[in-house]
Amino acid sequence: MKFAVNENCIACGLCVSICPEVFALNDEGVSHAKQQPKSKDEEERAEKALEDCPVDAIEHA
Repeated sequence: MKFAVNENCIACGLCVSICPEVFALNDEGVSHAKQQPKSKDEEERAEKALEDCPVDAIEHA
């Protein structure tokens, strides 16, 4: 499954702390999907980041 971060991001960093392999903060300080999950573990943690995001900024692409 693919993931993307939309304009709702408030740069809280929760997604980065849950799945740093997929999510990172960019130069503007907001999150983006730097790559897509490469393993089942990464996909599960990226999905957890989607579910836990306080502003629903992560979505399936």
